[in-house]
This record gives sequence, C-alpha cells and structure tokens, in this order.
Amino acid sequence: MPAVAPTTALPGLPEPKGPPEADTPAGDAFTLIFTTTPALLRLTVGLVGAVVAVSVRTPPVVPPLLFPATVILASWSVWYARRALRRGFTTPLVSGDVALTSAACLATPVLVAPEVLPGEVSWIAVLASTTVINAQATAPARWSIPAGLLVTAAYAVGAHTAGNPQEAVAHTATLLVQTGIAAAITAVMRRRITRADHAFAKDQRLARQHLIARTARDAERRQNRNLHDTVLATLTVVGLGAGAGPALRERCSADLSTLSALVDRPPANGPVALDTRLRTVLSRLPGLAVTADLAPCTVPVAVAEAVAESVAAALSNVARHAPTAATVLRLTRAGGAVVVEVVDDGPGFEPATVPTHRYGIRESICGRMVSVGGRAQVHSRPGAGTRIRLEWSDVC
Repeated sequence: MPAVAPTTALPGLPEPKGPPEADTPAGDAFTLIFTTTPALLRLTVGLVGAVVAVSVRTPPVVPPLLFPATVILASWSVWYARRALRRGFTTPLVSGDVALTSAACLATPVLVAPEVLPGEVSWIAVLASTTVINAQATAPARWSIPAGLLVTAAYAVGAHTAGNPQEAVAHTATLLVQTGIAAAITAVMRRRITRADHAFAKDQRLARQHLIARTARDAERRQNRNLHDTVLATLTVVGLGAGAGPALRERCSADLSTLSALVDRPPANGPVALDTRLRTVLSRLPGLAVTADLAPCTVPVAVAEAVAESVAAALSNVARHAPTAATVLRLTRAGGAVVVEVVDDGPGFEPATVPTHRYGIRESICGRMVSVGGRAQVHSRPGAGTRIRLEWSDVC
C-alpha cells in the first residue's frame, strides 16, 4: 500500500514534470498538513482510547487481553506519530495502522463492554473512524479506499459478534460515509494543489526566461555602448575627415586600451573616487578644452563606471559637433545625490528630433545611468547650447 513519502510530491500522484529543484509550495503545504494532522489525531485517539478502554472492564471484557491490547495500541500510537512527523507516511506505517485497527475491531467482544458499544461512541468505534480517515489522507485512493473498507468490514464483524447487530449496521454506515467523503476531499485537494504547483512552476519558468532575455539585452546594450563610444566614434571622426596623423593614432590606441580593459579588468569591490575617474576621462580627450570643477566624491564601482562613460560620451559629442565651444564639467553633491553636469555653449540641438537608431544619448548616456539606478537629463535647443545632467542617489 504505497503511502505518502516524506517529500514534496503529492500522495498518489506522479511527480510534476520539471527540474528536480523546482519549488512546489502548494505540495509542500499539503504534505505538511496531511502529515501533522493525521499523526496528532492518531496519537490523541490512541492515548485517550487506552484510558477509556481500561476504565470499563465489565464482562465479557477479558482484562488479561484488554491490558496488553491497550498497551500495544497506545505504544503504537506514540511510535506512529513520531515516525510520521520525522519521516512522513510510508507503506509499512499506513499498512500497520490498518492491520492493527482491524485486529482490534475483530476483538471487540473481549475488549469493549456491552453497555458502551451502542451509539457509535466506544473507543473502538472512534479508533476505526480515525484509521479510515487517516488512510484516505495518507495513501493513494487505489489503496486507501480498500483499506477503509477492510476496517469497516472488521468493525461490522466485531460488533455483530459482540451481540449488537444494530451498532454493527449503524457504525458500518458511518465508516463508509467517512471513507467516501475523506477520499473525495483528499482527491479534490490533490488535483487543485497539483494545478497550483504546475502554475507556479510555469510562472517561475517564464520569470527565468524573462530574466535571461533581459540579461542578454542588457549585455547587448553594454556592448553597443562600448562600441559606439570607441570604435564607431573614431570611425565617425575619420569619415568626417577630422582626424589624421598622430592624433588619430593616439585615439585608436586609447580605444584599444578601453576595449581591452573591458575584457581583462577584474571585478572591483568597494567605493571608488568618482572625481578621479572623471579626470581620467578628461585625459582621454586632450584636444578638448574643458573647465573642470570636481568635488571629491566616492561611489560604488559600477556607478563610477557608468557616470564616467556617460561623461565620456557627452564630451565626445562636444568634440564632434562643437569642438570650439566653452565646456564645463562639474561634479557636486546635492543632498543625498551625486550630480554631474556637462555644459557647453555650442550650437545645441533639438533632443526630440534625434533618430531612434542613434546611440549617443539614448544608450551611451541615458541607458547607462538607468542601468545603475540613476537618471540622465538632456536640456538643449538650437542656438542655446547643451546641458547634460547625470544624477545618482544613495551614495555609499
């Protein structure tokens, strides 16, 4: 009689398809409830029933048989509960409980006094009801229902042999109803819980797929930003005829160093000086006159890299589109936020007219800041210069 194993699988149903590490919260809750409740119920009925049994010993009860029987039943109840709570319900545990209860029912004539047998309230009647209900909750229906019928038949024979056919019929009917209702309730719960776990597993699978896709998109965006800010920017300069000789060689060398660092640089931990990173950015653009006002400030490594590369992209735009403009780079701390501004008095532009395929502002600046929980604002209009404001809060 296969019973509930001490796992997250639902009793009587196949293991849900999916990875072995998949969570089954509904199944786990079902297993917990349908392990704890039957174990405690059997323990209570076994101990209380033993006390009640020995308190009424009028003939034809045989005390030499009653006392050993109650000791065995009480001891079994304790072991049954302990075993179930520690390891879950197994085939020997459920089978043993059904067999022991059936034997007690058949011994009704020598274990139960005639005056307490009627009314379905004898300790044997309560024990039989507990066993058939527990069997439905702890074993598959193909085994639990025959087990319930076996206990029912044993009780009917025992009560009839004890000389009370009315009690035999009455409680037999009760046991049949209890078996049917308990089996039906358990079956419905198993089906609903299995569906809930399958829905949960599907949701988790979709969430993982979404995370993988989002990670891939983020990696692609980072790659596009890096290419835009190095190789593509240099090619644009070449295409415009603005670069030649030593300056072009220096720019290509700087691009190569930047790309190599993205591959070889080990992950850093702890806060870094943002003002130092920004001075490094300025050193990469020696041909651009920039007035720098950089207050000392430390931020996490990822934030420093995002801000520095965003500033590099902004200054590269100035070098391409307004190389003679007066440019200011400012780093300040406003309240709990770090604020970096790149301001130039160049010809300006209309941000709303920038094509969507252009990466300069949308990804290299705004996208980078969003990726670290910050934000970027671009203020510009034709003839009025450009102001780019980068902001990040929760400064370490």
